Amino acid sequence: MSQNSLKNHFLLATPSLGGGFFANSLTYLCEHSQEGAMGIVINHPLDVRVDEIFDQLSLKNDRHTHNEPVLAGGPLHTDRGFVLHHHVQGQQWQSTLEVSSEIRLTTSLDILDAIAQDQGPQRSLIALGYAGWAPGQLEDELEDNAWLTVPADEHILFAVPHHKKLDAALKKLGITLDQLSPHSGHA
Repeated sequence: MSQNSLKNHFLLATPSLGGGFFANSLTYLCEHSQEGAMGIVINHPLDVRVDEIFDQLSLKNDRHTHNEPVLAGGPLHTDRGFVLHHHVQGQQWQSTLEVSSEIRLTTSLDILDAIAQDQGPQRSLIALGYAGWAPGQLEDELEDNAWLTVPADEHILFAVPHHKKLDAALKKLGITLDQLSPHSGHA
């Protein structure tokens, strides 16, 4: 599966997915193998700010505010935090998955403490929950045209405003959301 892995790719929801959690979503795939797939939705902000999470965890830094929104990372384990971040040489966290040479996914509290103290990675996204697929499920959904894929782009991941991320990823494919039909077919 490794040569066909979509790890470090974006999944772009097509209109055929309909409503629900994944409508108009852009998901960053952190894992994709024969055992299934796992990703973080990166364009659905919650009405919760990072500072609020830091307050709940007693990680407040009085010198700097973290007013950016926490993301709805997916419908699974929405009580768990996930930090997508740029890798910085020499920084180690307790529970980190290497997604690419530049991107990591960390789930341990030590990274949140470092971010609160302005000692963490400069580029990061904090999400509650994740998206997951059982073995073969994502491949079936791709065959049913529920998703488009494109290699991930760090600029889109970390620098583009949340409400523009899906359009930016579609632009990499040379299309707009208006050009996608909610009805799919197979020739």
